[in-house]
Amino acid sequence: MIQRLTTITARRLFDGSHLVDHPIVAVEDGRIASISARAESAVPPGAQIVDFPDATLAPAFFDIHIHGAVGHDAMEATPDALAAMGRFLASHGTANFLATTVTAPLDATLGAVSGLARLIAQPPAGDAARPLGIHLEGPFLSHLKRGVQPAEHLLAPDIAVFDRLFEAAEGQVRLMTLAPELPGAAELTAHATGRGVCVSLGHSNATAAETRAAIAAGATSATHTFNAMRALDHREPGILGTVLAGDSLFAELICDGIHSMPEMTKIWWRAKGPERAILVTDAMSAAGMPDGEYRLGGLTVQVANGRAMSGGVLAGSVLTLDRALQNFLAFTGATLEQGLRLLTVNPARLAGLGAEAGSLASGGAANLVAVGPDGTLAASFLSGRLVSGPHAA
Repeated sequence: MIQRLTTITARRLFDGSHLVDHPIVAVEDGRIASISARAESAVPPGAQIVDFPDATLAPAFFDIHIHGAVGHDAMEATPDALAAMGRFLASHGTANFLATTVTAPLDATLGAVSGLARLIAQPPAGDAARPLGIHLEGPFLSHLKRGVQPAEHLLAPDIAVFDRLFEAAEGQVRLMTLAPELPGAAELTAHATGRGVCVSLGHSNATAAETRAAIAAGATSATHTFNAMRALDHREPGILGTVLAGDSLFAELICDGIHSMPEMTKIWWRAKGPERAILVTDAMSAAGMPDGEYRLGGLTVQVANGRAMSGGVLAGSVLTLDRALQNFLAFTGATLEQGLRLLTVNPARLAGLGAEAGSLASGGAANLVAVGPDGTLAASFLSGRLVSGPHAA
């Protein structure tokens, strides 16, 4: 158990912008009291020392695209559901997430985002990852590239409908996935962006020109790159080619080796680089559970051997961000520091939540992880409390 005054040490630290060799992180009352190097200062007298001699300390992870875990779905929007999800995520190094919806009857989505807004406003629990907002994945998606999103509940982009969702969510919508080829998509993109919502392009059969129009209207990201996107063509690069070639867009990837092969992960990494690439899980309620039948919103999903399928189509994942980091490093040969950016700094920048997630600084919450050279999670701390790793309660 972490005591009131604790010092966490390691081989090095990545604070979100810099590397510190042999760091000393002093934690008091759940917050970072100071960060220094052993060459500059000594361990505070009387502090409990938690040492990770072969690991790197880093900000805890931030998952901007997650539907559920441990048998629960974010659209349940209940305290028990989010608490169970949060505890599971914390045990895998994630401190913050965007509770992600799936296309459903409009009344059901309105009820879900309203319930989520109330839960987001509550004080954070000490042992569970905290939702920092909502990601609307639907209903403004392409019928041709809907994946498992139910066709009968898809809607054309509509500012009035968006405003109903935004108001029901009490302004907690941080991210919205939108198909840019749909009539009214550019207008809705500009409107949502004006209300502080990041628009991510996905579930789309858009041409390059249609994609560029949405970017010009304010879109800033792409949802699960490669998946549910028009295939790349050398004469019509489409949404995928525009996402990969564009310097302005962030781009998500589900790095489980199932949604995209390692070779495609390399292409994505070379295209987006350490400033624009974001790792997500797109995890659904089966994450952390044995094989069997689970729910994604109103859909029935069969899970076996790491694959979540509904009607023969991939339906989210059972991935965790710590595993995504390990896969990414193995697939690409990127450095650990580069990999860490993809699930800390970059998602926080995209969501405009850099003050709450993605970095470590004196006075900030002591939400951090210790990871090995290959990305393996050694320990996870929430508000200074050890929630996974050696001697966790």
